[in-house]
Amino acid sequence: MSFENIILTMENNIALIQFNRPKALNALNNAMFDDLDQALDQVQADPEIRVLVLTGAGDKAFVAGADIVELTKMTPLQGKYFSRKGQKVFSKIEDLPIPAIAAVNGFALGGGSEAALACDFIYASEKAVFGLPEINLGLIPGFGGTQRLARIVGSNRAREMVFTGKNITASQAFEFGMVNQVCAPEDLMDAVMKTAGTIAAKGRVALRAAKEVIHNGTNADLETGCRIENDAFGLTMASADAKEGTSAFLEKRKPVFTGGLN
Repeated sequence: MSFENIILTMENNIALIQFNRPKALNALNNAMFDDLDQALDQVQADPEIRVLVLTGAGDKAFVAGADIVELTKMTPLQGKYFSRKGQKVFSKIEDLPIPAIAAVNGFALGGGSEAALACDFIYASEKAVFGLPEINLGLIPGFGGTQRLARIVGSNRAREMVFTGKNITASQAFEFGMVNQVCAPEDLMDAVMKTAGTIAAKGRVALRAAKEVIHNGTNADLETGCRIENDAFGLTMASADAKEGTSAFLEKRKPVFTGGLN
């Protein structure tokens, strides 16, 4: 399936989605959300895919925010629907049964930061710029940014970023714990794909369980989180991947994970 506003490629158990409106700095509009929604369904339906990478086409922007031209034409009710559409699509990234990595290669403002925050972790170019500048337009973030940012960097830093609308550099985002790794622009995709390849070699069952446990457990108290972990551990023990992994360890060879349940 081809898309008008994104590029989807799948190779070596890794799916790569590029936001592809470079003339608009990959700004998010309704059509792009529709394309992204369908692409995520396609990725989730493919049992061979074990990692998703998100990045922006061109060298200037990951996503520079929502399409302001489209936004100014919306009624308040249409704006609410647009916000909810974005929230649902970004939640679909967060809820994928595989890890998602954001490769932020330039501006990640507003919806761009929100898209990156929906991923499991972020690698950024030294030229990347993050921010939630909606307050400068008399608005607030509408695609989950106020919620995910506070959970990742803490409520005080999130308040400062949202209230002031100021942008931060990649190094500041790293300092805040928002970004895992900062790379030279020319090295970004190599670093991301190397990590993606490492993850893609793991068992799909264990990857799914690990993602679900971390996501669900961090939103619960420690005792509940440990119970969630305990249940998931038992389920992974029933998988063919667990049998393969333990056998390979004892036989001193590399495991070949197939993603089977039994």
